[in-house]
Amino acid sequence: LRWEATVKALEPQHYFSLTWHPFAVDPAVDYSGEEPTLVEFTLEPAGEGTVLRVVESGFDRLPAHRRDEAFRMNDGGWAEQLENIARHVDPA
Repeated sequence: LRWEATVKALEPQHYFSLTWHPFAVDPAVDYSGEEPTLVEFTLEPAGEGTVLRVVESGFDRLPAHRRDEAFRMNDGGWAEQLENIARHVDPA
């Protein structure tokens, strides 16, 4: 599948945001008419480290027939991606 996202803001070493169509996995469906969700990544200093906060909003604007499954799939997907990031920054 082709993954498409639009960068909305970038503040190096502090903030990054993008919009996309979550769980847009059916190649027979054109998702471009749907309102995308907003994903925000924020980095904040914390002691000798950094806290990464990831927030995705806008699920309430998805079509009702897709909303619950898109939210459920994204919840699991982001949990997996955050584990990948944790392993990358602390490989011990």
